[in-house]
Amino acid sequence: MGRSQVVPRGRDPRFGPDADDAGCTILHVDMDAFFASVEIRARPELRGKPVIVGGLGPRGVVSAASYEARRYGVGSAMPMARARALCPRGVFLPVDGAKVAEASHAAMQIFRDVTPLVEPLSVDEAFLDVAGAQRLLGRPAEIAVRIRGRMVAEQGLTCSVGVAPTKFVAKLGSTRAKPDGMVVVPAGLVLDFLHPLPVAALWGVGEKAAETLHRLGLNTIGELANAPWGMLRRAVGEASAAHLHELSWGRDPRKVEPEQVEKSIGAEMTFDTDVSDPALLRRSMLALSEKVGARLRASGNVGRTVSIKVRLADFRTVNRSRTIATSTDVAREIFETSWALFRALGPTEQIRLIGVRVEGLTAAATTSRQLTLGEPERGWREAEAAADAIAARFGRASVGPASLLGRSDLRRTENHPYSTVVPLSDPPTPS
Repeated sequence: MGRSQVVPRGRDPRFGPDADDAGCTILHVDMDAFFASVEIRARPELRGKPVIVGGLGPRGVVSAASYEARRYGVGSAMPMARARALCPRGVFLPVDGAKVAEASHAAMQIFRDVTPLVEPLSVDEAFLDVAGAQRLLGRPAEIAVRIRGRMVAEQGLTCSVGVAPTKFVAKLGSTRAKPDGMVVVPAGLVLDFLHPLPVAALWGVGEKAAETLHRLGLNTIGELANAPWGMLRRAVGEASAAHLHELSWGRDPRKVEPEQVEKSIGAEMTFDTDVSDPALLRRSMLALSEKVGARLRASGNVGRTVSIKVRLADFRTVNRSRTIATSTDVAREIFETSWALFRALGPTEQIRLIGVRVEGLTAAATTSRQLTLGEPERGWREAEAAADAIAARFGRASVGPASLLGRSDLRRTENHPYSTVVPLSDPPTPS
């Protein structure tokens, strides 16, 4: 259950663009149906049609749906098979990672032209602290209008903006503003805005927690805010009760954090049908290791801990990790370690998903590397760096391990086209 599905839409003059924005220096900007909008921008003939972007295989999920498609009940994170059933005449497209990355970079640059205090949450949304930009650019609401105007004029894309005193309320505001709108939540009306909303709109309230709260008769944030502390603590535990109580009264002390530390970089692959063939699994793990290595080098990081994730056909998930002697960004070394971890699992059942991840990252420029006696002056690291240069000019599919030749499916079927950056405000949706 996501907050975007439970927050009611609609315009309320109390929270319109002309509302009092004094002290509302936090903006949350969320691009509208981003993946679908990027495709429509590239192919104008799709405008007005139900466009659905995501994994097109039997186990694919929807990454984004145009608002025309949403009228049929299609939403993000929905199984693609369900989306096809709901909207059989929709235009179904795969995610174009390069196209999305380019559009995301352009959007983030617009945000950073306003303020250096930008905290990206994902490729299509970010928090901005505009307190220091007011003298030059005007009131927070005026800054939000400026951002929305530039996004349309320069990128041909629309976005929705929440303007509020805190991050939590600003994010709810942008959700309520969708599509292509703006909500200002005055500091004095935060509780008027929050308390009528369903409890599922609170960060930390998932489907099970919402069911627990509903059984106690707590259906709205206002009801939760006024609930006896002991009852709330018994229902969800002391830590969660304290967290939800603070949010329900509009208290969120978190600041916009522009510097996000990459703690791990990984890639996952969900198979269209369950797999047990060792040769296919080996090639798949090699392809994932290639992606992880390339992303490590692009980010300027190395890591010492290699981990794998194996999800079986019955959704049981096995995780294994190993810390190696020297930090690495070399795909060959990542693959050798991850494949050894996989083989150590012994005979496996049918496999639905595999993943490779490198953790414990440090900057490559400041991390010393222990040389091995007799090691050649040039090796896999130099070869992969050369492959990066070729890929940058001709595309990633132009160079790769010989064992992956003709296996373009292994280059396209991972779950998400971007490395994971943590901490995130919301956990990734599990496969």
